[in-house]
Amino acid sequence: MRNCLPDLFDAQPDLLFQLVTMLNPSVLQENGVSVYSVLQEPGNFVITFPRSYHGGFNFGLNCAEAVNFAPADWLPHGGFGAELYQLYRKAAVLSHEELLCVVAKANDCDSKALPYLKKELHRIYAKEKNCREGLWSNGIIKSSPMSPKKCPEFVGTEEDPTCIICQQYLFLSAVVCCCRPSAFVCLEHCKHLCECKPNKHRLLYRHTLAELKQLVLLIDKYNFDETPQCRDLQRQLSCSDDSNALTKKVKGGHVSLAKLAEEWILRSSKIFQIPFSRDAYVNALKETEQFLWAGSEMDAVRAVAKNLIEAQNWAEGIKDCLYKIESWSCNRSHNLEKVDLEHVNNFLNLNPLPCIEPGHLKLKGYAEEAMILVQEIDSALSTSSKSSIPELEQLYSRACEVPIYVKEMEKLMARISALKVWVDNVKKCILEKCPAAIEVDVLYRLKSEMLELQVQLPEVEMLMDLLRQVESCQARCNEILNGPINLKQNVEVLLQELESITVNIPELKLLRQYHGDAVSWISHFNDVHVNIHEREDQENVVDELQCILKQGLLLRIQVDELPLVEVELKKAYCRKEALKVFNARRTKMTLFSIQQLMEEAAMLRIEGEQLFVDVSGVLAAAMHWEERAAHIFATEAQMSDFEDVIRTSKDIHVILPSLDDVKDAISMAKSWLKNSKPFLGSSFPAAHPSCSLLKVEALKELVSQSKLLKISLEERTMIHSVLKNCLEWEHDSCSLLEEVDCLFNTNNIDNALINGLIPKIEHLVTMIESILETGLSLGFDFDEIPKLQNARSILQWCNKALSFCSVAPALPGIESLMENAEHLPVTCASSALCSSLIDGVKWLKKASEVIPVSCNGKICKLSDAEEVLSEVQRIKVSFPLMVGQLLKAIEKHKLWKEQILIFFGLKTEERSWSKLLQLKELGKDDAFSCCELDMVLSETEKVEKWKLHCMDIVGHPVGDVNSLLDALVKIKHTLDRSLYIYKKARGCNPRDPCIHCFSDIKDQELLTCSICKDCYHLQCLGATLGHQSDAKAYVCSYCQFIGSGSISRNGGALRFGGKRPELNMLIELLSDAEGLCVGIEERDVVQQLVELAIACKDCLTELTDFTLAYLNRDLSIISEKLTTALKAVEMAGVYYNHGNNRLELALARNSWRVRVNKLLEDSQKPLIQHIQKFLKEGLAISIPPEDHFWQKLTELKCIGLQWAENAKKVSMDSGALGLDEVCELITQGENLPVHFEKELKLLRARSMLYCICRKPYDQRAMIACDQCDEWYHFDCIKLSSEPKIYICPACKPHTGELSVLLSVNKERSTGAKYGEPQTPSPPHTESRRKNIEAKPSLKQMMPAAMDHGNILRYSDGIDCLFWRNRKPFRRVAKRRAEVESLSPFFHIQ
Repeated sequence: MRNCLPDLFDAQPDLLFQLVTMLNPSVLQENGVSVYSVLQEPGNFVITFPRSYHGGFNFGLNCAEAVNFAPADWLPHGGFGAELYQLYRKAAVLSHEELLCVVAKANDCDSKALPYLKKELHRIYAKEKNCREGLWSNGIIKSSPMSPKKCPEFVGTEEDPTCIICQQYLFLSAVVCCCRPSAFVCLEHCKHLCECKPNKHRLLYRHTLAELKQLVLLIDKYNFDETPQCRDLQRQLSCSDDSNALTKKVKGGHVSLAKLAEEWILRSSKIFQIPFSRDAYVNALKETEQFLWAGSEMDAVRAVAKNLIEAQNWAEGIKDCLYKIESWSCNRSHNLEKVDLEHVNNFLNLNPLPCIEPGHLKLKGYAEEAMILVQEIDSALSTSSKSSIPELEQLYSRACEVPIYVKEMEKLMARISALKVWVDNVKKCILEKCPAAIEVDVLYRLKSEMLELQVQLPEVEMLMDLLRQVESCQARCNEILNGPINLKQNVEVLLQELESITVNIPELKLLRQYHGDAVSWISHFNDVHVNIHEREDQENVVDELQCILKQGLLLRIQVDELPLVEVELKKAYCRKEALKVFNARRTKMTLFSIQQLMEEAAMLRIEGEQLFVDVSGVLAAAMHWEERAAHIFATEAQMSDFEDVIRTSKDIHVILPSLDDVKDAISMAKSWLKNSKPFLGSSFPAAHPSCSLLKVEALKELVSQSKLLKISLEERTMIHSVLKNCLEWEHDSCSLLEEVDCLFNTNNIDNALINGLIPKIEHLVTMIESILETGLSLGFDFDEIPKLQNARSILQWCNKALSFCSVAPALPGIESLMENAEHLPVTCASSALCSSLIDGVKWLKKASEVIPVSCNGKICKLSDAEEVLSEVQRIKVSFPLMVGQLLKAIEKHKLWKEQILIFFGLKTEERSWSKLLQLKELGKDDAFSCCELDMVLSETEKVEKWKLHCMDIVGHPVGDVNSLLDALVKIKHTLDRSLYIYKKARGCNPRDPCIHCFSDIKDQELLTCSICKDCYHLQCLGATLGHQSDAKAYVCSYCQFIGSGSISRNGGALRFGGKRPELNMLIELLSDAEGLCVGIEERDVVQQLVELAIACKDCLTELTDFTLAYLNRDLSIISEKLTTALKAVEMAGVYYNHGNNRLELALARNSWRVRVNKLLEDSQKPLIQHIQKFLKEGLAISIPPEDHFWQKLTELKCIGLQWAENAKKVSMDSGALGLDEVCELITQGENLPVHFEKELKLLRARSMLYCICRKPYDQRAMIACDQCDEWYHFDCIKLSSEPKIYICPACKPHTGELSVLLSVNKERSTGAKYGEPQTPSPPHTESRRKNIEAKPSLKQMMPAAMDHGNILRYSDGIDCLFWRNRKPFRRVAKRRAEVESLSPFFHIQ
C-alpha cells in the first residue's frame, strides 16, 4: 500500500491504523498478497486471523455483531502489534503486559496455551530486565513500587498512566521526575522526559524482576510437556540471574550491583547492634531503592530491608507512646490524647526485640501501674461487690489520674451514672402529690433496674411500699369489673376512696370511664324526655331515642331508665306516622294504613291528642268519596261527572282505591276521541286539504273499540257514517280498472284500428282522473289509487307511441319514450297492446341510429342499415316516413365511395392534400362505416401527426399554416452561415461580410477583431466606439472568452435565438416522412437541413479531435480552432449532442490550461491547496498524464508535500531536533516554488524557545512576566497557583546571602546552557494581567534589593532557582548592564 499510495502515507504515516483506505483486490494479488472472498449468510461466523485486513459491504438491510477474541497462539501477534503501536505513537486499546500477567496469575490455561504464554512472558521479562538494568547503569537509582490495583484479576478496569512520548500504557514500570510529577514515560523514552540529571529521576515498578521471573516459573509448574524450546527458555532464565555482570562506571573504576548489595547488607547489619537512630534507618532504606527492583538475587536485600522497616516502626512506636505519656503527665489537659493500654502491650509483648531502644523499660513500668488499676476496677464491678456510690467515684478519679487509657474506666463511669439516675427516679415517684401522675410501668421498670444493679439503698423499701399499695387497688377494681356493676351500690363508693392515689392504675381509670358514661347517658335522656309529645320534629325524636337506646344497651353499668326509653320510642313512631297524613306534598298514606294507625294509637292511649283527632276526620272524608265513585260507575254517567269526582279527590290526602279506575275510564275515552278526530274531519275535505291519508282498517278498528267505553259519547254515530262512504268508492274504482284491462288485451293493430284507439284511450284517462280526485278527497289510503295511477300513465304512453306512426320522430324523442317504457309497471307492460307498441318504438330507435345524419358521431355499417330495413315486416305497427329516410342514406353512401376510388387511383405526386381533407369531411357526413373511410382518416392523421412532430422539434408555435415552413427555412439559413464560418477558417471564402448578418453593405461601418480577423457591423453589435484607437484594438467576445480561461459563459452575438433541433431527431423525422401518401413541401426543406447539418458536424468533429489530442505548452494553436468551432456552433440552428459535448470538454480543458499557466507564471508562489485543487479539477475533466501543465503541477505537489510532512513532524517533536536544523528547514521552505504559510508559521513557532528550560511551546501551563513579556512554565519555576502580578528575576532581582542559596541550588545550577534566541511570546491561552500604573520602575526597585543582601526567599517555602546559570538575561545591552550588578534570583508578588 505504501508503493501504491505514497501521497496518503506521506500525509498520514499511520494510515493503516485508521481503517479508511481500501485497495482493489487485483492490485493486492499482483503484489503477492493473498485475497479471499466469502459470502456470509445468516447464522454464519467469519473469523479474521491476526495481521490480516478485512472489509465488506451489505447487499441490503443488515444487523451484524463483531467480537474480538484471542486464542493462545495470538499472544506473539499481540506483542508485535503493541510494538507497532509504540513505534507509531498510537494509543493502545489495552496493555499487553497487563494481559499476560493477569492470565499467568489466573492459572487456568490448558497445556496447549502454556508454551505461547511462557514464551511471551519470557520476552517481556527479558525486555524489562534489560531496560531496568540500563536505567541503573545510566544513574537512575531511585525507585518505588506503584500503588496496587483494586481489581488485579481483571484487565483494563482501571486506568494506568500513559507515556507522554509513545502514548502506551505503563503497567509494569515507568519513569517520573520531581520537576514534572504528572508526566510519565516508558523506560525506552526516559531520556526525553526532561533535562534534569538522572539522579533526579525515579523508577516506578509494579513487580520486581523476581516476581516476574516467578510468573514464568509458575507457567513451568503447570507445563508437563518438556520440549527443547522450554528447556532453552529455562537455561536463558537461569543465565539471566547473574547479577555480577551488571556493572556501571564510578570514580576509580567499575562496580557491580551485587557488590553494592553485599556492602549494603554488611552496613545494615551493624545498625541493629547500636541504639536506634532514625536517620541511620532512613538512609539505609533509601539506599535499598536501587536493589529492590531486581531479581531473586536481591532477596537477601529485601529481607534485611523488611527487618529494618519493622525495627524502625517498633522503635518509633515506643518513642511515640513515651512522648504522649510524659506530655500528658506534665500538662494533664483534656485536649491531649492518652495512650491506649492495648496499644502499649502490642509493643511490649514483641519477642525478641527488633532493635535496641532505651525507652522500652520505662514504658513497661507505666504499663504495669495501669494493669493494677484495671484489676481494682474489675473487682469493684463484680456481682459480689457491694460498693457504695462514693467508693466508686473515688476509684474513677484514681483512674483519671493514670496517664494510660484503660477501657474499664468507661464501664465504671456507666455504673456510677446508672445508680445516680435510679435514685433520682425513685425519689420523684415517692414525692409526687398529683393524682394519677405516675405510670405503673415506671414503678415496675425501677424495680427491675433495682434487681439488675443489686444496690442496698434506703429508697428500695419506699419503692416496694408504693408497689404493694398499687397491687391492692388493682385487685379491688378487678373484682368490681368482673361482676355486675351497680351505679349506686359499689362504683361511687370505691371512686371516692381512691380519689387521691398518685399512680395511674389502668383498672381504676377504666372504672372511672364507665361511671362517667352512665352519668352522661342519664342526663342526655332526661333532656330529650321533656315535652316530647309537643315537638313537631318527631323524625328527629325517633332518631334521638334510637341512639339513646343503643347507647344504653352498650353501658357496662346498669341504669333504671332503660325500659322507659323503649316505651317513649314506640309513641314517637306512632306520632311520626300520623304527621305523614298531613304532609301530602311528599307522600300519601293508604286508607288501610290510616285505619291501622288509629288502632295503634288507641293501644298506646294517645288517641286523645289533637294530632290523632285530625287524622280521624281525614279517614271519614275518604270513606264518603269511595261511595260516590261506585255510584257513577253503576249509572254510566257523562264525562263531566267523572271529572268532578277527580277534582274532589284532590282535597283528600289519602290514597283512594277507586281513583285509578276513574282515571282509566276518562283516559280511555279521551284516547278514543283523539284517535277518531282525523276520521271525523275527513267528512269535510275542503276544511282539511293538508291531512295525511287514513287507513280504512284503522277506521274499522275504531268502530269496534267504541263498544268498550264506560262514558256516554256522541261521536260513535259519526264514525259509522264515514265507514259507509269509503266502502261505496272502492266498488266504483274496481269497475273502472276492469274496463282498462279489456283495452290492454287488444291483439291486432292496423291503421284503421289506430284511428279508433286514440279517442278511446283519451276518454279512459279522463274517467281515471275524475275518480282519483274523488278518492283523494275522502282522505283515505285506498289500495286502488296506485293501480288507477299506473293505468293512467300506461294509457298516456300508448297514446304518445301511436302518434309516431304519422310523423318521423327525432332520436332524442324516441330515446325519451324508451326510457319511459322501462319505468312502466311490469303487469301492464306485458299486455298485448303495450308489447306491440314497445317493439315498434325499439325499431324506430335502431333506424334513427343507423342514419348518418343523426348518429351523433357513431358511424354504422351499411349492412346494419339494410338489416334494420328488413325488420320492418316483423313489427305489427308501421312507420312509413322513417323507412323513406333510411333508403335515401344508403344511396348517398354509394356515391361517396365512387369518389374515393377515383382519388386513390391517381399517382402520389398528383394527390392533393386539400382534396384529401375535402373527402374526409364528406365521409364524416354521408358515409357509413367502411374500409375506405378508415383509410382516408388514417392517411390524414399520419400527415397531421408528422407536421405536429416537426413543429415540436423545431419549436415554432402552432398558428399560421406557413409558420412551420418559415421556421425550417430560417434554420437552413443559420446552417449556411455556420458552414461559411468553417470554410472561412480554411481560407476558402475570400469575402469578408459581417459575420453576424452576412451582408456586405458598404454604408455601415465594420469592426474587425484584432485576433480572429472577423468583421462585425456596429449596428449588429449594438454598441459604439468612441475613438478610432479603440476600434483598432477591438477583440470579440469569443476571443476574450477563449483567452481568459473562464469556466462559464453567456451567449455571444452569434447565438441562435430560437429552439435548436437535434440532428438525430431531424434524420428520424425525414425517415418518418417516407410513408406519407401525399406530397408536402416541408419534407423537402427537412431533407436540405439534414444535408447541411451533417456537413457542419464533420467540420466540428475535425476541430475537436485536434484540440483534445493537443498536449504541448503553446496554447495559441488551439485557441484559433476553438474560437472558430464556438462561433459556428452558436450560429447553427441544429444541435449535435455528441459533437457539442466534445466541444464543451475541449473548452473546459483549454480553460484549465489557461488558468494553470497564469498560476505558474504569476509573481506570487502558488499555494499547495491551489495546486491540489487544479489537479482534482484536471482529474475530473480527464486531463492526460502526458499533458505539459499536468506534469508541472504533479512535480510541484510532490516536492511541496514531502517538505510539508517533514515540517509537520519537526513542529511536533517537542524539541528533539536541533535549532540549526530547524532554521535550515525553514530556509528550504522559503525557497520552495510552493508557498506553505501554515507550516512555516509552525516551524517559526517551533524555533522559539521559552522559560528556563529553553523548550518550545508544548501546551503546558505558562505565565508571562508583567514587565519583559517572557514566558515561564509553572512547574519549572515551581508555581502552584497563578499570582496576581508576576515579575521575573531578571526584571526585579534582590541581593542576600549568596552562600546559602549557592549550597541549596548547586544541583540546579550545574549543566545550564547559555542561549539567547530572540523569540517573542507564544500565543498562550492563559490571560496576561498587567497593571502599568502600579508597576514600580527598575530604578525604584534597586535600593530595596540591595538592602536584603542579594537574597530573596520564596513566600511558600520552595527553593529559589539559581537564575544566572538556569536562564541568561534576555534584554538589550543597556538593560543587561543595569541588571548585572543585581542578585541572580527572582521574586513573586
